[in-house]
Amino acid sequence: CTCPFHLYTFLSMKILGISAYYHDSSACLVVDGEIIAAAQEERFTRKKHDSAFPVNAIEYCLSEAKCQARDVDYVVFYDKPFLKFERLLETYLAFAPRGFKSFATSLPVWLKDKLFQKSVITKAMTDLWGKDIHWGERLLFSEHHLSHAASAFFPSPFEEAAVLTMDGVGEWTTTSLAIGKGNNLEVIKEIHFPHSLGLLYSAFTYYTGFKVNSGEYKVMGLAPYGEPHWVDTLLEEVVSLHEDGSFRLNLEYLDPLAEDHLTNARFHDRFGGPPRRPDEPLEKRHLDLARSIQGVTERA
Repeated sequence: CTCPFHLYTFLSMKILGISAYYHDSSACLVVDGEIIAAAQEERFTRKKHDSAFPVNAIEYCLSEAKCQARDVDYVVFYDKPFLKFERLLETYLAFAPRGFKSFATSLPVWLKDKLFQKSVITKAMTDLWGKDIHWGERLLFSEHHLSHAASAFFPSPFEEAAVLTMDGVGEWTTTSLAIGKGNNLEVIKEIHFPHSLGLLYSAFTYYTGFKVNSGEYKVMGLAPYGEPHWVDTLLEEVVSLHEDGSFRLNLEYLDPLAEDHLTNARFHDRFGGPPRRPDEPLEKRHLDLARSIQGVTERA
């Protein structure tokens, strides 16, 4: 999600896109609208899903373009921290006093680092390449799902396309529909948090004993070994699919305040017990749940 979207009209322009501080940090360098290089930080540090500022990935991209940091016209970050903080704050307030412990834990981290991402990124760039480059003036922030849409549409061969993005959650958006024409992307419809197919799938990732934001592919790989016994239950009780393609989650089964586990006691009772610990063996129930959530996701 590191491809900038609204600067393609400029010529002789070097734009560095970066993703960092969440998971799978990466960098991408675009010169005159052409992707010159892109890389994930984990490829250099050998730390799986490395979330650190992508120093090595940036250096690689610059070397591939045979340019210096000072030659970069703009640095674009993949989402907007203030909007994301607004979503977290409003969610905690909406569910108060539930989630106070989680709120108390996360707030200091946001106030120290995440909320002031511009300062953090500017400092990281300054530490790398010196104070004579005023990075704050060159730093821009794209909305999360617009970044996703841009990374799909702009490198594609299409002059016009419908662009559908679906993930866990960006700032507020979990699903977006955009129309791409030439160098423009217009978002025409969105579904907002906490209604998210990505978060629903991650809930089952956690419940079947895998790590959220990295183990989802294991659930997908597990699905063919099970039977879709829970599909009807999921569609009747947990997620409703509508004729226009939209969907809604039943929050009585999910905990939108807990990004690391997402499920609650009612969920556990309904699907046969507590979440599987990573060191516990897989049971047939887990295989069937993987098959069922895969089927529901595909149907959605």
